[in-house]
Amino acid sequence: MAAIMPNFGLRQLPLLNKFRSTLPTSPPPSLYLYRSSSSMSLPVAVSSNVSSSSNEDSEEPKLNTGTLSITIEEPDNRNKNKKAKPFFPKRGETLELVCESLAFKGKGLCKVEETGYVVMCDRALPGERFVGRVTRKKNNYAEVTKVKTLSPHTDMVEAPCEYALHCGGCRTQNLLYEAQVRAKEEQVRDLVVHVGKFSYKDPDFNNMMKPIVPCDMQFHYRNKMEFSFGPKRWLPKEQLLERSEDANVYALGLHAPGFFDKVLNVDKCFLQSEPANKVLAAVQDCWRNHELGLSPYDCHSHDGFMKHLMIRSGRDVDTKLPQLMVNFVTSSYKPELLKPLVDKLSVFPEVVSIMNNVNTAVGNTSVGEQEYTLYGKATITEMLRGLSFEISANSFFQTNAHQAEILYKLVEDCADLKGDGSEIVLDLFCGTGTIGLTLAKKVKHVYGYEVVAEAVSDARRNAKLNGLHNATFIQGDLNKVSESFGNDFPKPDIVISDPNRPGMHNNLIKLLLKLKAPKIVYVSCNPATCARDLDYLCHGSVEQKLNGCYTLKSIQPVDMFPHTPHIECVCLLELR
Repeated sequence: MAAIMPNFGLRQLPLLNKFRSTLPTSPPPSLYLYRSSSSMSLPVAVSSNVSSSSNEDSEEPKLNTGTLSITIEEPDNRNKNKKAKPFFPKRGETLELVCESLAFKGKGLCKVEETGYVVMCDRALPGERFVGRVTRKKNNYAEVTKVKTLSPHTDMVEAPCEYALHCGGCRTQNLLYEAQVRAKEEQVRDLVVHVGKFSYKDPDFNNMMKPIVPCDMQFHYRNKMEFSFGPKRWLPKEQLLERSEDANVYALGLHAPGFFDKVLNVDKCFLQSEPANKVLAAVQDCWRNHELGLSPYDCHSHDGFMKHLMIRSGRDVDTKLPQLMVNFVTSSYKPELLKPLVDKLSVFPEVVSIMNNVNTAVGNTSVGEQEYTLYGKATITEMLRGLSFEISANSFFQTNAHQAEILYKLVEDCADLKGDGSEIVLDLFCGTGTIGLTLAKKVKHVYGYEVVAEAVSDARRNAKLNGLHNATFIQGDLNKVSESFGNDFPKPDIVISDPNRPGMHNNLIKLLLKLKAPKIVYVSCNPATCARDLDYLCHGSVEQKLNGCYTLKSIQPVDMFPHTPHIECVCLLELR
């Protein structure tokens, strides 16, 4: 199906405008919370690196009382200058809480009544009142596991997926989509202020902070899904008794949140395309047949053959019809064992490639040491902004091609190219070259850097495929750049930086500050590390010996992955 360029109509929805009108125009309460009583203050700094672990205890806690009651005596005159000790909940203790907002990574942010002590809870949603048990204590906050919901969240909807409450993929599927994007916009705004150290008082702040771009394709948007094989099905605790016979059945699905060794069996995923779901169903229908001898890999004993099933979706360049690549990741090369599956899947007209990645390591990675083509060709194709891209089994490609069209248009708008073909673009963390190549026709030359050798090879092939001869792609680790880095290319007019979740290494930031390109377009998949890097580039750091020399002109959140906590941002910085 050809990608349709959305017209951002969701921004004009009255409901979304109503939500956006509730966003603060003045600074929200600081993350440092203070008791209103005369003698007690409680600093609570919420870290941007909140753990995403969601391990749950199986035991049901018992409440001693229906509600939490805390008594704190006001100090007398003799202890007038002494601060009362803050209340820190103990591990295993149960609390009645109300979720106030979503924090980064999608965890619910709550505060203990009376003290304001911050508590984080996975799968708690704004407005929800619930009972939680303290499972972990950090320096300045605690984590709780939800035990019982007392009243649902304010924007509750029915999740269409039967696995939504237990799968780690779509943890906010039961939250109204307009509320999801509002929460993501607020998260970015909060991180820009508290981590990036940009002020609400700046008269240009509201112009700098752009409203989030929603995704008008909220299901079936992923072009790559990876499923795992397991020797036993993981079942939620409420299903253990009624479906105990399923616990010893082989599983093919997604990992239970927080567990590397537990697989939730999935027959259909609302994130991938319908043709991909047909392939998943066909594999589920036959792979457990004992006559085939297909044993799932056990990550504890390291026995078994089948490790992962990866399904990638693309489009034929000429016909625009869907294409699928099926990749079986196995512990050894035994094509005769996979032949029945290959025969079953090759009848699907969308399946044009069946691959086998062999991974003999004991780890859980889906990238093999050896790759074999079992059927068809070794690549599929996809279109982005008028260009064709070949995608191999292990190459990186934007997993939401539909919304990537929007993302790359925003990058081009920020670059604000002259159009005379005179500019030099430095494309850092270029992957398979998608961003740089979409700009190549309008600039003099693109220099792309990427650490993954296969991605660099794909980028070069994609440049040739599209007849672009003004793009040079170089393999190099940008976390280990040397002082001579800037000698490898002419001084760039525009730097595009699209790092992975940890953001940019300090060495790279130092070199960018030394390079002083007139413009940097920072594309981020992690607003916390993005805010940190923006702080360094704009404000500098005494501790890191950085002298900031850029002005943040705009930051544009983009929802690439509905129903998940992930947020993309496109930031424009200009040299002062």
